[in-house]
Amino acid sequence: MSAKIAVITGGSRGLGKNTALHLAAKGVDVILTYHSKQAEAEAVIAEIEGLGRHAVALPLDTAKVARFGDFAGAVKAALQSRWQREQFDFLVNNAGIGVNAPFAETTEAQFDQLMNIHFKGVFFLTQTLLPLIADGGRIVNLSSGLARFSLPGFSAYASMKGAIEVLTRYLAKELGPRRIAVNVVAPGAIETDFGGGTVRDNAQVNALLASQTALGRVGLPDDIGGVIAALLADDCGWVNAQRIEASGGMFI
Repeated sequence: MSAKIAVITGGSRGLGKNTALHLAAKGVDVILTYHSKQAEAEAVIAEIEGLGRHAVALPLDTAKVARFGDFAGAVKAALQSRWQREQFDFLVNNAGIGVNAPFAETTEAQFDQLMNIHFKGVFFLTQTLLPLIADGGRIVNLSSGLARFSLPGFSAYASMKGAIEVLTRYLAKELGPRRIAVNVVAPGAIETDFGGGTVRDNAQVNALLASQTALGRVGLPDDIGGVIAALLADDCGWVNAQRIEASGGMFI
């Protein structure tokens, strides 16, 4: 039986990279996207191949809907040349940016950037790739703990993630006839370079968030990549339309 193939957006760094490596360790091949850091993406490819899996890196700007058709063509070409396949199995909509701005100071440009990447991009990229997703496949979208609890400065970002959680349920409903399960993972505070690396690099912020987390620390990339890989495993095939928060118990 041929290996499963996952497409992971934003797979050159952070949670996307970690997810790619967790999936590779479980025997899944990977097509990952990167925005600008090709060298980092190629380094991830080398790590995946070191685990004995096949992988390809493709450029993608998830804010540019007009280019999604070309990207789908590149995915199709990679599937045919590398795997002799017409379709892939898993889509992980991970790519994203962080914008921290008080509601009263959030600009229209910031709002539009977040909308284009975190909601509009996810909506139309998933739509564009639907013909390439195998029946019985899976989709995992990324939300945030900030869609449940509220911290000042994230009104626009968290609103987009709330929209993604609603979209996830609708996708699960409408793709049900194709047996495609769709879930959303909502990380809490994670030590990555996301949003300028504040959680990782600011000791005061790190300690404050850890003190509000039941398990007593902020998260690490391994805490999230493993959850996403587990959701895509055969054992979780009956989990559908669910919001899975992986936050160690923040603000409970």
